[in-house]
Amino acid sequence: MRDAEDPPQKSDFVPKRKSKSSIWDYFGYKKEDVDQNEVLCMECHKVVATKHGNTTNLSDHLKRHHKALYDEYKAKFGCQPKQTNICDAFASVTPYQKGSQRQKEITDAITFHIAKDMLPLNTVAKEGFKKMIRTLDRRYVIPSRTYFSQVAIKELYEKCKSKIEAELSHVEYYATTTDLWSSRTTEPYMSLTVHFITEDFELKSRCLQTAFFPESHTAENIAEALREAEALREAVSAWGLDETRQVCITTDNAANMVKAADLNKWTRLQCFGHRLHLAIENAVKKDGRIDRAIGVCKKLVSHFSHSWKASDALAKVQKELSLPSHCLISECQTRWGSRQMMISRILEQQQALTQVLSADKKLRHLIPTWQDIDVLESVSKSLGPMLDFTDALSGDEYVSVSFVKPVLQLFNTSLLEMREEDTDLTKNIKKKMLDYLNEKYEDDDTQKLLDMASFWTPVQDGLHQCRQEDPS
Repeated sequence: MRDAEDPPQKSDFVPKRKSKSSIWDYFGYKKEDVDQNEVLCMECHKVVATKHGNTTNLSDHLKRHHKALYDEYKAKFGCQPKQTNICDAFASVTPYQKGSQRQKEITDAITFHIAKDMLPLNTVAKEGFKKMIRTLDRRYVIPSRTYFSQVAIKELYEKCKSKIEAELSHVEYYATTTDLWSSRTTEPYMSLTVHFITEDFELKSRCLQTAFFPESHTAENIAEALREAEALREAVSAWGLDETRQVCITTDNAANMVKAADLNKWTRLQCFGHRLHLAIENAVKKDGRIDRAIGVCKKLVSHFSHSWKASDALAKVQKELSLPSHCLISECQTRWGSRQMMISRILEQQQALTQVLSADKKLRHLIPTWQDIDVLESVSKSLGPMLDFTDALSGDEYVSVSFVKPVLQLFNTSLLEMREEDTDLTKNIKKKMLDYLNEKYEDDDTQKLLDMASFWTPVQDGLHQCRQEDPS
């Protein structure tokens, strides 16, 4: 039995009647205190004054005398939510004023979203988008589409332009890239991008302008645009760039672009990705064997792309033969690499394709012959090693021009070198590619530019590393 003078235990206390507050886990009344007049702390057994069920003194007692219990109480039960008064209730649904900071922050975020992700301006008028915004913040009122097109987007443009102008004000030398292209609605545009290296030896690229260019794409019209129109030369001047500080301009190899750069007396550097594309096209054109094999590949891709039944059968056979569950790849006319990927995938799935097509007499004519397979393997062997170079030498996050000459040397001495095991077709493709590339890069101006870039990049990398190790 417990001694009569022992301090009371928690079991000796009773909680306050009809109380739901969690603070009463730490306070109570003696059992004999039927009227519950004196509140006692279960930890120190002291009397704590409280009136009419008010618990403020109880929590204050824990906070002052039993910090550990107070922290436990806060962590375990948290603060009881305060009753919202009528003013707060109205404020929570009252729209933001047009000039308020919060209204501007959300509007700016939506404007950036539209510009950065290239969304149509009518996005802000779509019901799904408006519902999402109402869910995120019901006090925000989305401005009209007209506001975004005539005010918000223009303000963002001016802000972005000012930032780029500040960057370009410190540029001493620079290069540019230009191209003529058509939108999905076949509208013609001309873009201008500037490339430069900062004082911290970081490569930066900024698209300065994309201008509507409705004129016919003749050399004379493009030259005029390069000299006078806002599309290019005036754009360079408008951004505060000294034309004499332009190291070179990179274009594709279309005759009109070549002529335009020549008329403006600008040092021109040909796009390696486009040049490699033309080299490959030149190497495989006018060969009946290759044309037939490529045609068979296209028919295969078309059949399996348009027939759910065929695709399902192919997936089942791939599983049976333990082949990768890959879909066939379509060729894109403007990217030679897609043709190579199409050929590689056909060769990879040859066994599965043959098994699926053999099951239907009407489709057996699609099965590649052994001659087709020989041609595809020869083409793949000669072009496969080239696949990584188009994108690698067309990047804009690192200096790529310094890689051109080493890559051409690699082509001549290794990747496109004739080997005894090569078929006659493989040797012929390699030779045509090498002859084409070597001829296009042999002129003195191009060689001088490539030599300077190849020499300077290691020096630049060393200086950049030194700057990182010792900023002073």
